[in-house]
Amino acid sequence: MGLPKDVRWRGRAVHTGAWKYPVDGPQMVRRLNIDGDGQGDLQGHGGEQRAVLVYQRQSYAYWSKVLERDNLEFGQFGENFTVDGLADDDVCIGDRYRIGEAEFEVTQPRVTCYRVGMRLHEPRMASLLVAHHRPGFYLRVITEGRVKAGDRITRTRTGKGSLTVADTDALLYLPGPDPAKLRTALSIEALSPGWQQSFQDMSRRLDQPPRPSPAAPGWKGFRQLRVTQVVPETPTVSSFYLQAMDSQPLPPAMAGQYLSVRVPGEGETSLVRSYSLSSAPGAAEYRISVKREDRGTVSTYLHTRLNRGDVIEVAAPRGTFVLADDHTPVALFSAGIGVTPVLAMLHQLAREHSSRAVWWAHTARNHGQHAFAEEARQLLARLPNARAFIYYTTPNLEVAGEPGITHGHMTNEGIRELGVPADAHAYLCGPAGFMSDVTSALQLAGLSESNIHTEIFGAPAAINPGITGPGPARPHQPPGPQGTGPFVTFARSGLSTRWSDQYATLLELAEACDIPTRWSCRTGVCHTCTTPLLTGQVQYTTHPLESPASGEALPCCSIPTTDVLLDL
Repeated sequence: MGLPKDVRWRGRAVHTGAWKYPVDGPQMVRRLNIDGDGQGDLQGHGGEQRAVLVYQRQSYAYWSKVLERDNLEFGQFGENFTVDGLADDDVCIGDRYRIGEAEFEVTQPRVTCYRVGMRLHEPRMASLLVAHHRPGFYLRVITEGRVKAGDRITRTRTGKGSLTVADTDALLYLPGPDPAKLRTALSIEALSPGWQQSFQDMSRRLDQPPRPSPAAPGWKGFRQLRVTQVVPETPTVSSFYLQAMDSQPLPPAMAGQYLSVRVPGEGETSLVRSYSLSSAPGAAEYRISVKREDRGTVSTYLHTRLNRGDVIEVAAPRGTFVLADDHTPVALFSAGIGVTPVLAMLHQLAREHSSRAVWWAHTARNHGQHAFAEEARQLLARLPNARAFIYYTTPNLEVAGEPGITHGHMTNEGIRELGVPADAHAYLCGPAGFMSDVTSALQLAGLSESNIHTEIFGAPAAINPGITGPGPARPHQPPGPQGTGPFVTFARSGLSTRWSDQYATLLELAEACDIPTRWSCRTGVCHTCTTPLLTGQVQYTTHPLESPASGEALPCCSIPTTDVLLDL
């Protein structure tokens, strides 16, 4: 047992209960915990479904040989019960056991977590536990009671489906999941809700027809394109039309994709930002439409320095926020400059003379700030089953006589009243709060999570389990001398710096720069850190258990071998 405490790690504080030590005598096991024990991160550990963690003495012997260590002591794997027997490839989800006065039910394998690596001073441990099929497992408390070392373990019930802990763990974390085992997992009521949800998501992905896969980027790295027009759309938004230097056709982009542009920064550094294409797919020129932000260095550069005939460096169209190629209804929601990718989708629907039911819902401050109002109106007129809903949010604004315009914000109730059917695919782009509200309203209206697609250009919220201390700082150059390796550019954070071998991984470099990051295992298992690799190549220092998709990288276990552009 052991209570949570702050542990120093890589210059940060981690609040963790992974430090467990043997205790003597009977201990009272309750529904949520053992008296006197605790977990630091209740999002991933502890609670009713994960009240007690189990690990086997036979696994200790196994790891002593594999790791060539003779100093492993019970409790170092963070377990509450160190048991003799109960191997992960014998114990099944839903099995029940009587131990002392208490009865328990197996609910799930151990969560892949970097903290077991901290405890053992072995960073690879989260990956090794999965790869060697020895994760350990959690118990739910069926009957509370006292338990002590030496108590006999008696199985009182066999779990439905006979799906072992090791098979369940492999089903979630290893490549090539067995559909039959996935169906079995979904039928096991004892499986914890979190793992049930993960398997439901996997099942939906397997059952759904594949979404269109964007073709390989039209070119590697950045190339120069010439500006042919600069068109003001509103007082703060301008469109930039881009053409190949030799005037030859540009590679086609899919509706919803974006371009990354690079402009000069300080010294030898550069700044990169990504902007959705607002032009029709297959147009002779690319069009990006950029809002000038008060403190936006790149948007200000584009608005004040870029003119017709100028040249700018651009990466090829990318992105998976693209229109599904099926016949289901389509709902396009946007706010402000978030209109650009869904406008491209509207162009595609109009070009195809689509008979699909289309909902167009856009929020702007007022008519003067409503970019592409007339362009969208003309496109919608070409769609026989389209309907439009426009919202102007400026207070005390007169909108009388303007049909189809509502004064005020989209509300949850108003969104549900739009009548978007449950089988529709919805595409959302705008501020984070807007997309969160619309997503919630659409889910209440019956749309599944897999049918709601969002595009975010700011950095997503960080996922750093257990890390305590002050909130995130603004991204900055890493401390110490500048590196001498390839350039690493974090597109969403607008930072470019040279790689230094003082960092073990790209994730560590990002953390040194206070780039918002997302991770859990830090060893290539959970794929929480999966990041689009817009340009360049990486090498894996710890090979992930499942390789990321083409065009993606796992910063937690990779280093750059060329200049790279990461969507972070």
